[in-house]
Amino acid sequence: MTTPQARDRTKFPDPVYASTILRPLFDGAKQHHARILQKIDRAHLVMLVETGIVPAEQGSRIAAALNAISREINPETLSYDSEVEDFFFLMEKELKTRVGADLGGRLHTARSRNDIDHTLFKLGLKERIDALLAKNRALLAALIDVAEHEKATLIVAYTHGQPAQPSTYGHYLGAVIEVLIRDIERMEAARAIVDRSSMGAAAITTSGFPIDRHRVAHLLGFSAPLQNSYSCIAAVDYVTSVYGALELMFLHLGRPVQDLQFWSSFEVAQLYLPNAFVQISSIMPQKRNPVPLEHLRHLASQTVGRARAMLDVMHNTPFTDMNDSEGETQDMGYEAFSVAERVLDLLAGVVRAAEIDQRRVAVNLRRSCVTITELADTLVRREGLSFRQAHEIAAVVARIVVAMDGDLSDDGYTPFLAAFEEATGRTPAIDAESFGTVVSAENFVAVRERFGGPGEKALEAALAGYRHDEAALAARMEDRMRREADAEQELNRKIAELAGGA
Repeated sequence: MTTPQARDRTKFPDPVYASTILRPLFDGAKQHHARILQKIDRAHLVMLVETGIVPAEQGSRIAAALNAISREINPETLSYDSEVEDFFFLMEKELKTRVGADLGGRLHTARSRNDIDHTLFKLGLKERIDALLAKNRALLAALIDVAEHEKATLIVAYTHGQPAQPSTYGHYLGAVIEVLIRDIERMEAARAIVDRSSMGAAAITTSGFPIDRHRVAHLLGFSAPLQNSYSCIAAVDYVTSVYGALELMFLHLGRPVQDLQFWSSFEVAQLYLPNAFVQISSIMPQKRNPVPLEHLRHLASQTVGRARAMLDVMHNTPFTDMNDSEGETQDMGYEAFSVAERVLDLLAGVVRAAEIDQRRVAVNLRRSCVTITELADTLVRREGLSFRQAHEIAAVVARIVVAMDGDLSDDGYTPFLAAFEEATGRTPAIDAESFGTVVSAENFVAVRERFGGPGEKALEAALAGYRHDEAALAARMEDRMRREADAEQELNRKIAELAGGA
């Protein structure tokens, strides 16, 4: 009986494998990674020549051919034809055609598709992270600008969906700003994990050739090589770190979007979205639909879902080189970044355009008695009551005023006198004029000057801190961009010298 191996007369690739796997992988590679592969080829070649692994004369001919391929071949025009396994082998075939099989094959000395692929993916992720961080900073700048402008603009703050206390729009945005800064810092930390080159790990264990992994990492713009070679091809925590940070960022951004949607409802209406961001109903003439807020909400959720899907793909995979983390998975992750950028652009535009309708805020403040907490606090400070007793008096006042659909400042003093005298057996020192001041929204905010509060000085200090953080984020990004641009220039110069102008 013959073995299956002896009977096998098939030729790679099977048409169905080519159509379902190899062609999509090829198309993804040419779309996302062709330029990056060229960069890796150049950096690896420079290192091979500098270490003496490839003689300079041979390196010069390879460099000239790489330059010619870059000039003469547009990856977008290429299509998979089953003659080679993937895009990498097509480019290697093209190089061999130009300089001969022996010389062309020397470029692959001391490397593997394993370390090439993970380096490709890291460079692709760094580009997308940097584009995202730039848009994050634009949103952050918009939030800080509006928070500074609206630092004294009163709003009703809600808890459990109900009016709770007065605050300012600037103070609310400050909370959003702080979360965004932490999310940006999480993404920066994830980028630092990505910023370790896998080149030189080869298949798993590096190489017996005297390669210089630090040199290749430097020429490619990485901060350093990832140390353990097995980790270079197995530890895909650079993927999970990035998409974990991305998931959290857009989970967090979706929450204030939901608030803005609620605030813009007809019943609340403390947020006004201008006509440029409002769509009308096709049948109901009165409708002003703040549809961009809905798009923000669902696109943020799409980003969360796509990022979480990347984590799910990595779940329970083996700790080794594997296709689960490669080509098509990376392409799927890039879609999360594409949607995320739309959210950041639109949210920055909405934040700058939206306004607080102070007339409606005043109505909601009057109807909801949300300043009543300060009445209780004042009774503790001025009348010497315990907070619990003061709270009970204030609660009675609030119930009566709300029941009469009254205004706490205008209608609250009489029920306050009655409740105070019943609870304490004496007349309060607070007169009607003082009562009106105590329960005003302006006073409520003004006395909250504690660290982190909405009072003028406390909020101004916070805003100054946010500006400092914004500048620090910008400085770190500029440092990264400068370092990587310098590396790019050095790589181009070295290749030009090696190719001799060819």
